[in-house]
Amino acid sequence: MRVAIVGAGPAGIYAGNILTNSLRQAQGPDAEPVEARIDLFESLPAPYGLIRYGVAPDHPRIKGIVNSLHEMLDAGTTRFIGNVEVGRDISLAELQERYDAVIIATGAIRDAALDIPGIDLPGSYGAADFVAWFDGHPDVPTEWALDQREVAVIGNGNVALDVARVLAKHAVDLRSTEIADNVLAGLEASAVTDVHVFGRRGPADIKFTPIELRELGEVPNVDIVVHDEDFVDADPANAANNQLKVMLRVLNSWRTRESTGAPRRLHLHFYHSPVEVLGEDRVEGLRFERNEPTGDGRVRGTGEFREIAVQQVYRAVGYYGTPVIDAPFDERAGVVSNVEGRVKNTATTGDDDAPVIPGLYATGWIKRGPVGLIGHTKSDAMETIAHLVSDVEAGRLSAPTVDGDVLDLLDEREVAYTTWDGWLALDAHERDLGASHLHTRERVKVVPRDEQVGISRGVLVR
Repeated sequence: MRVAIVGAGPAGIYAGNILTNSLRQAQGPDAEPVEARIDLFESLPAPYGLIRYGVAPDHPRIKGIVNSLHEMLDAGTTRFIGNVEVGRDISLAELQERYDAVIIATGAIRDAALDIPGIDLPGSYGAADFVAWFDGHPDVPTEWALDQREVAVIGNGNVALDVARVLAKHAVDLRSTEIADNVLAGLEASAVTDVHVFGRRGPADIKFTPIELRELGEVPNVDIVVHDEDFVDADPANAANNQLKVMLRVLNSWRTRESTGAPRRLHLHFYHSPVEVLGEDRVEGLRFERNEPTGDGRVRGTGEFREIAVQQVYRAVGYYGTPVIDAPFDERAGVVSNVEGRVKNTATTGDDDAPVIPGLYATGWIKRGPVGLIGHTKSDAMETIAHLVSDVEAGRLSAPTVDGDVLDLLDEREVAYTTWDGWLALDAHERDLGASHLHTRERVKVVPRDEQVGISRGVLVR
């Protein structure tokens, strides 16, 4: 059988690997062998999705995940086809004609909205755009204005922490990472002195992970500033689990830290709900309502409003799913409409009576929303693939109606697609750049799309 997967991030790669293994395990000794020929389509020239373009460059532990994904693709059971956007270079209908099944795994790369006055003022940004910039994404501008002293990050999750840490960190401490040269130059010229992180709830409701929080406190030449008034409900002894207990101990330990006089400061504020971005021609400040805990895990506004002067705002309040043209999409939830991974013929996820579309599936954040870590993505793919295998066994899938290799169609349309061998060439090129750099790094990312494609296709070598 032939299967197309749209999206080469962890969700798509896991889905391909799990499908291959599931089909092998499902076959009894007397069963007719079923082999899946899997094509993995990616709109970017390189694989790995948010692992390459959504994780801060100073997270070395992510290398283990990349190595695992590399092994899955290098096994040869899944064919990588990069620099191809479904809905532009090839339609969803054309995939459905050529494959027994199509799995949508496009993830979520856009920022969720924050509907408050002033949020669209110049100087107000989505965290996803900033993350894409510092990760060298080819589809964002190569320059970022870091010409203001005081900035705010709205959110209490790992993305907010990544953004805050990169804004506060001195560029010299990022030189050893795989950061792109244009990003390093931008951070070296940064005027930022104070980064303020605001969360609507209290310390006991943070969405960080312990390692992220510890890393924050270990940033050289940056003072951490917390406020005693925010710790009314932050006793580690009352923590709901060990992970939270560890984080509350870390946060409480920062209350007794003395200022070192560092040139940069990272302020953590809790119980603050943003109500307005202040300014006329550009961001000049933020207005918040002070919250208080209600005792049942919730918070409520106190009616006390505060203003703080900042000149830039980054909202890190979540991601929003990336739709595929002609696939049913729930605009409210930001996901492909589905039931446990089977795509429904409806525009809302709540319509349980809507029929599923045979042979069309979803997995990852585009299936369930942008929540959870890598481990959740793997278990999520297992649920989707279990339904796909069940549909195969029950004969619910239609055979392809168009023969031939999809690459022939892409060649006819002169689509400059990239391959796994092309990625290996680009990967080697970036590693060579890192090895030859003044400050030796594991790699230096190539940012422009045309350069990535040229190197991958063997027509451009810098």
